[in-house]
Amino acid sequence: MSHRPTINASVSPKGTLETLSQREVAQLSEAGSGNLYQLFRQCVLAILNTGARIDNAKTILDAYRDFEVRIHQQDRGVRLELLNAPADAFVDGEMIAGTREMLFSALRDIVYTASELENQRVDLNSSAGITDYVFHLLRNARTLRAGVEPKIVVCWGGHSISTEEYKYTKKVGHELGLRNLDVCTGCGPGVMKGPMKGATIGHAKQRHHGGRYLGLTEPGIIAAEAPNPIVNELVILPDIEKRLEAFVRVGHGIIIFPGGVGTAEEFLYLLGILMHPDNQELPFPLLLTGPKSAAPYFEQLHAFVGATLGEAAQRRYRILIDDPAEVAREMAKGLKEVKQFRRERNDAFHFNWLLKIDERFQRPFDPTHENMAALQLTKDIPPHKLAANLRRAFSGIVAGNVKENGVRLIEEHGPYEIHGDHQVMKPLDDLLQAFVKQHRMKLPGGAAYKPCYRVVGSGA
Repeated sequence: MSHRPTINASVSPKGTLETLSQREVAQLSEAGSGNLYQLFRQCVLAILNTGARIDNAKTILDAYRDFEVRIHQQDRGVRLELLNAPADAFVDGEMIAGTREMLFSALRDIVYTASELENQRVDLNSSAGITDYVFHLLRNARTLRAGVEPKIVVCWGGHSISTEEYKYTKKVGHELGLRNLDVCTGCGPGVMKGPMKGATIGHAKQRHHGGRYLGLTEPGIIAAEAPNPIVNELVILPDIEKRLEAFVRVGHGIIIFPGGVGTAEEFLYLLGILMHPDNQELPFPLLLTGPKSAAPYFEQLHAFVGATLGEAAQRRYRILIDDPAEVAREMAKGLKEVKQFRRERNDAFHFNWLLKIDERFQRPFDPTHENMAALQLTKDIPPHKLAANLRRAFSGIVAGNVKENGVRLIEEHGPYEIHGDHQVMKPLDDLLQAFVKQHRMKLPGGAAYKPCYRVVGSGA
């Protein structure tokens, strides 16, 4: 990574988290718990790198080894002292307002997460307890707004997409904005930025004030995919599983654009949940869309789902190609069904309590070489359980591609091995090879992709 200018600065919050206890400050100081400081430092550095075309956490951390963040508790409140910070986050010596908001959102979420985990009320040993934990994290971030009608559309897709695909996401976002719908994404570049950018124009045309551009991330992702500057509500969940649950609990419908393994992970996560017997009647609009050039991508993804999870899984979504207006109309129609369903069952609009999420989708998956090799990827288990294990396989590949710990594991021990029967491994191998050929694993212009995995069992 080329050298970039740095700056020393002092920053205070505005409108949120004006105070911390002495204990919380000590926890976050370098001389305190250590691990919590490193986590906060990594998130702050990622936020300050908003706009950088880098998708490797290790590269960012190595490039700013001298960066430090110090937390001071004053009579007037909290102050952050930043040393050797990326200068692009400042204008004439003043931090950009949106960057400052996200900076203190990170502080808020990391402090609250640590405090909640020490609270005896938190029960992470049960499915209900995990859901309650996610609820409290979102409520503390003021994301949950009671009484607001369902209109949050989650958009999933790749951070590394073509210019044509990116422009298409903006068109879809524009159509959503014209219908006064809000957008929630993973908050980074590519598909996570395009729909938000388009929605801002749609909202402006409709004179719709207070549009929400909600970004949900987690520490391992944020370092590789810094928040885009359009995000006006940032929430950092403690791990990928809590992040995924937050998406489906707070979102009312989901649109999936072209992407790579991360998008496949999210898609399989949602399919596995929707295929659970308890969710058969629950409306959850799910649309897959892209420009004409993306049609082969969706055809292959559709074939993969059919080969591994069956036709029942294919019926849970609809594919719409090159028609942004129709995508928005279908989503608006689906949200009306969601509204009616929740009213009839007296479920909250702001948090989907009725959605059943199996513990397999909630437990954090540690993508070690041993755990990746031990995944049960066979057709003799129920489809929703197979979807959970396939989701974990894709999660491991994401970690090996861009997350700091995953990248280091691959450097030390070589590629992951993924085992399973031929009926699952062959479609999986075909899909992953297609992602590589279509350059969906890394940002364009980077070095040639070197797989962090090896599929075992895809042969005859």
